[in-house]
Amino acid sequence: MFLTYLTLSYILLPMKIGIDARLVYYQPAGIGQYTVRLAQALAAIDRDNTYVILQSRKDRAPLVEAANVRHHKMWTPPHHRYEQLTLPLELAPLGLDLLHCPDFIPPFHRRCRAVITVHDVAFLRFPGLLTAESQRYYGQIARAVQNADHIIAVSESTKKDLISLVGADASRITVVHEAAGTVFHPADAAAIRQVRERYGLAGDYILFVSTIEPRKNIPFLLHAYARLRETWQGDGEIPSLVLAGNRGWLYDRIFTVIYQLKLTPSVIVTGGVPVEDLPALFSGALFFVMPSLYEGFGLPVLEAMSCGTPVIASNTSSLPEVAGDAAILIDPQDIVGLAAAMQRLCNDAALRHEMRARGMAQAARFSWQRAARETLAVYQTVSGKRQAISRR
Repeated sequence: MFLTYLTLSYILLPMKIGIDARLVYYQPAGIGQYTVRLAQALAAIDRDNTYVILQSRKDRAPLVEAANVRHHKMWTPPHHRYEQLTLPLELAPLGLDLLHCPDFIPPFHRRCRAVITVHDVAFLRFPGLLTAESQRYYGQIARAVQNADHIIAVSESTKKDLISLVGADASRITVVHEAAGTVFHPADAAAIRQVRERYGLAGDYILFVSTIEPRKNIPFLLHAYARLRETWQGDGEIPSLVLAGNRGWLYDRIFTVIYQLKLTPSVIVTGGVPVEDLPALFSGALFFVMPSLYEGFGLPVLEAMSCGTPVIASNTSSLPEVAGDAAILIDPQDIVGLAAAMQRLCNDAALRHEMRARGMAQAARFSWQRAARETLAVYQTVSGKRQAISRR
């Protein structure tokens, strides 16, 4: 008589995963870029599951091209006041196993599991910095955190804020870092020259890249730049200051400060810059400054470092976590300290060279492939799409 032993092992059944990319049409930068880059990386590393990219009906082209990717046009706009009523109706026929909502808020009534990504909780720390419409939408965060099956935070800093400010359960939060896109690398001299000509950048320049809005602390940067000009100790001409980014909430104050400080000839406001121009814009700068009051991740820091550009950044929120020891960290309320840091980098070519090398090494620690692998692991854990099979 022989005894037969059955051992249980587990296989992962294929999933149908929806990625809510509706915001990309309306806001291609920021969360929109996160969504597209993550979806592209997931499609590249995961051939077992099917991805359904839920994009605005106004998008003319598919956001991700891959054999395991399907696209579905959605009528419900992101952040719409009736989104919680109409979005579940649109999702119901799709038969999704899991829905990933990169823009914080999931449909609260749904037929599948949901993972949300929380990029920051600046709207809780600085409620006056959002429009009333944005406050209404992101004000749902406490319910979203309770409703979602799992939460992805883009930094340890954001995870801590979710726990302390929203009361989120730490066991239901996984930190998955973002990364710079593959286009971000040191540009050649010809590309830098073309971008200089395109944006009227004749001499040396200090660069800021992000949305022009209060949270980015641009008036503070302008006051520090004004002090740099007043106390200039270099041999050559004072570099100009370039502010590159789309106009956001309360951007008018920025232009008022430029006028009041009499910086109009020296501060160049480019407006939004296409992604294809950013590597050369970063590469041509003396250094990059990000003096934000708060960042959930601070992706422009990694983009600058990937291009070999030295970085000065605030010592708050997630920025030390992202920058490591490769940046000069400053107090975002210390005008004299930022002016001194800028003066130091303007004068010290050897330091800029050293920081380029350290910055590129730091940026290389982050990748979208790694982010995709870690995100896929969250999907697999949350989905419950596991089947026990017997094996002799």
